[in-house]
Amino acid sequence: MKTIYVVDGARTPFLKARSGPGPFAASDLATQAGRSLLLRQPFSPEDLDEVIVGCAAPSPDETNIGRMVALRLGCGNRVPGWTVMRNCASGMQALDSAIANIQCGRSELVLAGGVDALSHAPLLYSETMVRWFAGMMAMRTTGQKAGHFVKLRPAALLSPVIGLMKGLTDPVVGLLMGQTAENLAWKFGIDRQQMDEFAVRSHLRAVAGRSAGHFGEIVPVIDDKGNVYAEDDGVRPDASMAGMAKLKPFFDKKYGNITAANSSQITDGAALLILASEEAVRKWNLKPLGRIVDSAWAGLDPAQMGLGPVHAATPILQRHGLGLNDLDAWEINEAFAAQVLGCIEAWKSDDYCREQLGLPGALGALDENKLNVDGGAVAIGHPVGASGARIVLHLLHVLREKQAKRGIATICIGGGLGGAMLIEAGA
Repeated sequence: MKTIYVVDGARTPFLKARSGPGPFAASDLATQAGRSLLLRQPFSPEDLDEVIVGCAAPSPDETNIGRMVALRLGCGNRVPGWTVMRNCASGMQALDSAIANIQCGRSELVLAGGVDALSHAPLLYSETMVRWFAGMMAMRTTGQKAGHFVKLRPAALLSPVIGLMKGLTDPVVGLLMGQTAENLAWKFGIDRQQMDEFAVRSHLRAVAGRSAGHFGEIVPVIDDKGNVYAEDDGVRPDASMAGMAKLKPFFDKKYGNITAANSSQITDGAALLILASEEAVRKWNLKPLGRIVDSAWAGLDPAQMGLGPVHAATPILQRHGLGLNDLDAWEINEAFAAQVLGCIEAWKSDDYCREQLGLPGALGALDENKLNVDGGAVAIGHPVGASGARIVLHLLHVLREKQAKRGIATICIGGGLGGAMLIEAGA
């Protein structure tokens, strides 16, 4: 197996969706991150073998956003650009696709990662309204059109369908992603206080990480009015239990405990990495951040999709003879506080590890001092297509900062999936 090096990486600040579309389209974000990253390399954009971009919710005019970004970055017509989609792990899937192509010799030097601008998710017409429009188009005479028009019921038909909510609802089990996290909270007895404590910790760790200069992978972005965005803007230095307590449950208003504050933020952002073979490293005299040693994908019940990291990371641990705390650092994407806490509880459970993972017993208690040491998506945000790439990139920075050796980045994926990568620092 060829060694897969991570040469370098960059991401934009993650910008929280507020009132209306944000200042950047997805391709703007990916292009600005990629431009900053490529400008500091000894090779030119045309020297890349391909560009692979994960995106879960591209705009209609950015469908093959990977090709669009490659062209905007100046890679030229020759360099293929393409797009992958694996929901929350689209950015990680882009990395894995690059790994596969490098392993089989198709590529040597690849720009890969992910992006989403979720604030630009569309409002849609209902199916009934679409059928009404189709019927109107079929009318031939003015009388027919007038007769069809009087059938319009604005209150019923013109209410918009929120595209993002559709995208965050599992079509098989009919549950919003937050409702699947409520399932985990019930399953493992995770209460509101635990969720809120985790959320506060995420914010405060992100604040501390920022103060310590631990987010060197972020490159500023500039909008068309000249405004500069240099930091993740959803991080709350004033996060507190009292503040968390003010919010009401969102996904299960009567019995639930998951709120907007202990969930990941709806966000716009991009994260890109340069992956290279050993031959490319030698050719360009590159100084890699580290290596991607192994990756794994797993499936599980979509109604409990938040446990995907348990199912994806455990086989990696087994293949390499590692325990949970043999690793120096973990990045588990924080889709919901309850979801990460559920993963921790699953690994501690004899029953879960035996029945769902085929293990003789529990793997044990993950040392939470090694987990998301600079905060996670609850504080930073979760632009779905970018998050899988972000956690891999940040894990490399954490390992370098700690002068440590290896860690795992892992993510839950809507639809009942999990993805994980084993990372080692240094060349």
